[in-house]
Amino acid sequence: MTGNTVGAYENLEQRFRRWSALRDAAGMLHWDMSAMMPEGGHSARAEQLAALGVVSHQLLTEPKTGELLAAAGEEERGLDDWQRANLNEMRRVHVHATALNSDLVEAMSKASTACEAVWRQARPAGDFAMVQPHLEAIIRLVREAASAKAEKLGLSPYEALMDEYEPGSRTADIDAVFGDYAAFLPEFLGSVLERQAQGKPPVEPKGPFPVAAQKALGERVMKTIGFDFDHGRLDTSLHPFCGGVPDDVRITTRYSEDQVTSALMGIIHETGHAMYERGLPAQWRLQPVGQSRGMALHESQSLLVEMQASRSLDFCTFLSPLLNEAFPGNEAAFAPENLQRLYSRVERGFIRVDADEVTYPAHVILRYRLEQALVKGDLQVADLPGAWNEGMQSLLGIKPPSDREGCLQDIHWFDGAVGYFPCYSLGAMTAAQLYAAACAANPDIPASIARGDFSALMAWLRPNVHERASSMTTREIVTAATGRPLDVGVFKAHLQQRYLPD
Repeated sequence: MTGNTVGAYENLEQRFRRWSALRDAAGMLHWDMSAMMPEGGHSARAEQLAALGVVSHQLLTEPKTGELLAAAGEEERGLDDWQRANLNEMRRVHVHATALNSDLVEAMSKASTACEAVWRQARPAGDFAMVQPHLEAIIRLVREAASAKAEKLGLSPYEALMDEYEPGSRTADIDAVFGDYAAFLPEFLGSVLERQAQGKPPVEPKGPFPVAAQKALGERVMKTIGFDFDHGRLDTSLHPFCGGVPDDVRITTRYSEDQVTSALMGIIHETGHAMYERGLPAQWRLQPVGQSRGMALHESQSLLVEMQASRSLDFCTFLSPLLNEAFPGNEAAFAPENLQRLYSRVERGFIRVDADEVTYPAHVILRYRLEQALVKGDLQVADLPGAWNEGMQSLLGIKPPSDREGCLQDIHWFDGAVGYFPCYSLGAMTAAQLYAAACAANPDIPASIARGDFSALMAWLRPNVHERASSMTTREIVTAATGRPLDVGVFKAHLQQRYLPD
């Protein structure tokens, strides 16, 4: 570039900055819809989100963007490593966008918003029939989008959907990982349950546990982990999630006054997501390269903080006096060793977000299989409840008492997110590998967590994961941080050490 001439790459940065700001605005509207918006606002919100989606899509797909991407190739040699990585991410986003027309984007947005609104009524009622026609509309549109993206990307329709959430993911790789774990689970789970049955059952905390006190404790723990309330907040929703933007991270959980452990772990899980968002490089805000790498890595950050760090005896040692202070009269239940037994209890449960780390992958494998069948057309929406129940029986030996505990429990499909679920278990396995590497690099991390100090853990995660953003692939980030690509053996070794120690 010479004089005042703006080069193609610089022009693209300006264009993608606007695109990212529009996406962020839509994200904040989604958060508001889940946490704050009155029920009567759904129709207006559907129009708002659809309009933002169409404008964002048009910005990417108009001919000028393609021309700039082609021209930027001639400038690539003069770009630094981050700029080149940013250009590669721009190209990836552009390919996904140009596979779909604006009418389909608008239809998917409106259908997802409408379906989610009905799901919020159907889930508590356990009434799948109420939401079935809305989900059928979504799946029809998802199949159309999947076919269009598959043709553009040269992938299968389901892989094309996964690629949006976890770039580069392929069913052959996931099948190998999930098949390995599915073969490992029955015998291991049986051994864990047998050992638990032979031991003394943990003391159960007795409520009620007022929501206000639970929230106050949750906020205290969030600060301990490093959450900055000048750049985020905690709210309540039907399904826990992390949203917002890196400078304004919004997390939610759900509470029950009958028990205290679930909501707190939900808060800790979402705080792990928030810490990743806050740790993304500030100088690349509103650029594709500055966004999180993919949802497998994102889930690794939440599950690392929740499962690896916060369900350990180290963290329970710190948490015990906080719980006793907030909810007196439960000293035996909140003793560190008992608390750790509560948080590492393994059982065949119905609800994914409440599942222990041994059975959690089975919940994900079920959803992975079902959503593939829905996309292929091998499973019709009307048959989803039955297929779900059969899958739970096969994988965990239990059958949900109603669809509320079955196929209605997760928001994802009812919000149009198909292809996301594999990221959860890939994230859990990645979390074990990253935490092992962090503790090997700094053996004081567990002891510091027992003191309520997460700074050593975050000091390792920042440069090794967070600050790399999308400048590298997930495989490259994991390999650079741990010395090898994702290895399911590390996760199985972690489970063996925690649940069946010698």
